[in-house]
Amino acid sequence: MIFSLIIPVYNRPDEVDELLESLVKSDYNEAFEIVLVEDGSSIPCKDVVMNYQGKLNISYYFKENSGPGDSRNFGMQKARGDYFLIFDSDCIIPPNYLTEVRKELDKKYVDCFGGPDRALASFSDIQKAINFAMTSFLTTGGIRGGSEKINKFQPRSFNMGISKKAFIVSKGFGNIHPGEDPDLSIRLWNLGFETRLFPEAFVYHKRRIDWEKFSIQVNKFGIARPILNSWYPEHNKVTFFFPTVFMLGLLLALVLLIFNIHYLLQLYFVYYIIIFLTSTVQNKSIKIGYLSVIAVWKQFYGYGTGFLESFVKVILLKRKPQEAFPRMFFKI
Repeated sequence: MIFSLIIPVYNRPDEVDELLESLVKSDYNEAFEIVLVEDGSSIPCKDVVMNYQGKLNISYYFKENSGPGDSRNFGMQKARGDYFLIFDSDCIIPPNYLTEVRKELDKKYVDCFGGPDRALASFSDIQKAINFAMTSFLTTGGIRGGSEKINKFQPRSFNMGISKKAFIVSKGFGNIHPGEDPDLSIRLWNLGFETRLFPEAFVYHKRRIDWEKFSIQVNKFGIARPILNSWYPEHNKVTFFFPTVFMLGLLLALVLLIFNIHYLLQLYFVYYIIIFLTSTVQNKSIKIGYLSVIAVWKQFYGYGTGFLESFVKVILLKRKPQEAFPRMFFKI
């Protein structure tokens, strides 16, 4: 089995340098290749890649901008391996990552897997707070932190693997973004392939985003879900509605204050106290605990409002997703 590491990048040469440096430290004792796809960047990373020639087996390609999904497909088409490992450019790879993946595949082979993400001590406080919001059982149910059930797992494209066979049969990622990850997972299930979580195959996901970018990102996550539900209604889950219900419940709690009814708002207060305390203990920092409260608020508000808007337009009004939300689709 030969691993091909597929890395799309857009205007992030510094990130690529950190990622490649981490791969130099890999303890994997078999050959692997890296396929780096520059997605129409105005700030290319070719010079960075050249610094690692001789240290790593890297192929570098520059193409017109068409989005991360299409860039991953491009890289997999160019790759020489028979199993593809896909990372975002803002990831740092632990030395034992490839070894852990091989161990899991040898133990119980699967054509597609996903791994969790963690934060490094060197991450900024806001990055750690966002990591908490995105990985905690108290917020997402731990789907990115590794606590989701092992089987029937929907891999995320910042850390996933797919066999060449599964890529060829499925034709890879679609042109929706975000949302291309669950879309591919569901299509693979419908084609008879299995997916699985590899709990120990984690990466350090260094999300280089500020509060505004984070809000935009989670809002798009919320928009994507009803679109996917309209495509694959058999995979709809009641839990997808929770962030929207959470936000509507908070609105109701504020309205009830007019009638001197405080109980519902007190429940929200208790929830955020738990968020603060859990993050403070986990990160050993009161500041990060406080920032985690902000991150969770932005996460629920952004996702919840995006989901509600998309649910009304796509599910209730039956509008075509590409017409209702053209910004969610890349033209390929």
